[in-house]
Amino acid sequence: MTGTGKRKEVVARVLRRLQRVADPLLRPVYKLYELWLWSQISGGPIPRHVAIIPDGNRRWARFLGFDPIEGHEYGYERLKEVLDWLWDLGVKAVTIYAMSYENCTKRSKREREHLLSLLERGISEMLEEGVIDERKIRVKFIGRLDIIPPNIREKIRVIEERSKHYNERYLNVALCYGGRQEIVSAVQLLAEDILKGRVKPEEITEEVFRKYLSTSHLKLDGLDEPDLVIRTSGELRVSNFLLWQIAYSELYFCEAYWPEFRKIDLWRAIRSYQRRERRFGK
Repeated sequence: MTGTGKRKEVVARVLRRLQRVADPLLRPVYKLYELWLWSQISGGPIPRHVAIIPDGNRRWARFLGFDPIEGHEYGYERLKEVLDWLWDLGVKAVTIYAMSYENCTKRSKREREHLLSLLERGISEMLEEGVIDERKIRVKFIGRLDIIPPNIREKIRVIEERSKHYNERYLNVALCYGGRQEIVSAVQLLAEDILKGRVKPEEITEEVFRKYLSTSHLKLDGLDEPDLVIRTSGELRVSNFLLWQIAYSELYFCEAYWPEFRKIDLWRAIRSYQRRERRFGK
């Protein structure tokens, strides 16, 4: 190991020790702050559909001296917590940007396999622990599912089939997904219907086009367009996520890396959402 590498490892060890010491000391302060934030948002409007770009797993792991891939493990555990917070808050639909199309095609084989194994674990846990039945969650996967392994596609089919009759809550998982690719696919499907005489060009409107998007199953409940989009890690971009659907969404960018995203970070996002005036171009 080089001198620079040794220094980084020493810094990482010190940071981990400081975190272990600081967390118990700060926990009461965080709890009081959390309660104060809750008092500010509890009486306000709650977004019906929240979309999340859970970014920063690898950078968080590198910062603490872990293997970057380990960050996805911590990110997965944090996702389960955040979903519970959102359901308890009364949010009706959540869309998670699990893996972009680029993640599925350009990341290393080792990382892709690890991410897919976490996905497989998540599906199994939802099925076996009964959370989808308890909370009446309809689970839907969107994206290029044709490029993932057949065994995982089968698990996706099983969970979608089992949950298809639920409409109390919706969990959408964007997998191997890209917003541009989704729009191109929708145009192709629409073009096929035009050629078959099912749709006339003059009949095409935004409402008609929305039926060809991957979120069309939410249209009946008026949930196909997120009210709030949260992105962690401090990056200020949407990264090809739900490009059509988020045209009028409120965007909230959080500095925390995803594995360290706390309830107070979520409450801050909700507070920011409540303080905005949604005019939808009017």
